[in-house]
Amino acid sequence: MKPFLTRRDWLAHTAAGAAALATPGLAVEPFDRPRAHFSGLSMTTYSLKPHMKWWWGKPTKGKMDMFGFLEYCAELGLDAAELTSYFFRTPVERPYLHAIKRRAHLLGLDISGGAMSNDFTHAPGSAETERQMRYFRKWVDHFADLGAPVVRIFAGKKPPRGVGDPQILKHIVANLEPALAYAEKRGVMLGMENHDFVKNIDYLLHVVRSIDSDWFGVIWDSANLTPTPDPYAELARIAPYAVTAQLKVMTRVNGEDTPADYDRLLRILTKARYRGYVVFEYEEKEDPLEAIPAHLRELRAAVGRASG
Repeated sequence: MKPFLTRRDWLAHTAAGAAALATPGLAVEPFDRPRAHFSGLSMTTYSLKPHMKWWWGKPTKGKMDMFGFLEYCAELGLDAAELTSYFFRTPVERPYLHAIKRRAHLLGLDISGGAMSNDFTHAPGSAETERQMRYFRKWVDHFADLGAPVVRIFAGKKPPRGVGDPQILKHIVANLEPALAYAEKRGVMLGMENHDFVKNIDYLLHVVRSIDSDWFGVIWDSANLTPTPDPYAELARIAPYAVTAQLKVMTRVNGEDTPADYDRLLRILTKARYRGYVVFEYEEKEDPLEAIPAHLRELRAAVGRASG
């Protein structure tokens, strides 16, 4: 048995695959930017998941709130922080958001972006899509109030209802159109992460090439990919569309966790003329408070080499 499914195998395996990859006219162009520049290091709130006090609006056993997370980022010498919707206390009210924004500024931290967990795979106009859109608009508003320039969104997971991949891709594109119109009004870019249904880079590029908006791009995640022998080649395909670059300790080779080559990842971003923060996301089993400082030293050194 082959250890991975090649693109040729996949296309031969299903006619739906070929239909899903029928490439529309290119809409979102690779971003036209001067030479690459890394603004500094940021970190996602998700990296501290075991220690955070809130999870989807419910209290946990953790002791770190959003202010504590910002303090920790400053202690580590980071330049920015990415804030994830799951870890905000409830209710999320404007004075609370303004207090977070104020604290970040006093700590010398930019808010490099926000992140939410939406699902756009359902049919436009369905009850589930309407629920997802309410959630989406609420968090775009919150992140706009925080001054976040870009918000990470997901395509979503494939619904278990027998709908083929080409139809799901149509749903994602159709749902993105009103979402982008709303985000543009709030002055916030949307970035779709290569995650869940669009871990398949062919699928993600199909979405990118189906969207006609200056406010859309890719959240470039170094680990989330369908099984492939060369994750770096797949990541190079979406790097020109990156509005955020997110690096993890591991990447995946043929579906197996493999230590990430930071230098190689940063070379991909440099070649694509990426300009912006390098956002660290920690997802390993070791206690993040113990592990993160050492990993950040390695990543900081790699960014220094790439910038030299």
